[in-house]
Amino acid sequence: MSPNDKPLVWLAREVKSPPFSAEARIEAGFLLRRLQQGGSLSMPHSRPMPSIGKRCHELRIVDERVTWRIVYFVDADAVVLLDVFAKKTQATPRNVIETCSTRLATYQDSRK
Repeated sequence: MSPNDKPLVWLAREVKSPPFSAEARIEAGFLLRRLQQGGSLSMPHSRPMPSIGKRCHELRIVDERVTWRIVYFVDADAVVLLDVFAKKTQATPRNVIETCSTRLATYQDSRK
């Protein structure tokens, strides 16, 4: 990791094998590394999640039997991971949005 890279701040859950396949874990690591280095991601890998907050996104990892989501917030000096979950429906579950919004607010309050 370069001194210029943003650290990953994990507020919940992990990306590990299992339940992720080794390939999905490697893909998640590659995409998170791009974010740490200041890159941005777009579809099909990531989409904005304004329902959670500004600079919040949903990383999409297609695995063997499940599609994983990693909800993240890009802060000035960190990439904050708000949740990791298996997505089973078209819409993001309301409880995930509420949980991520609460975690983001708590994180931002702690930075003041």
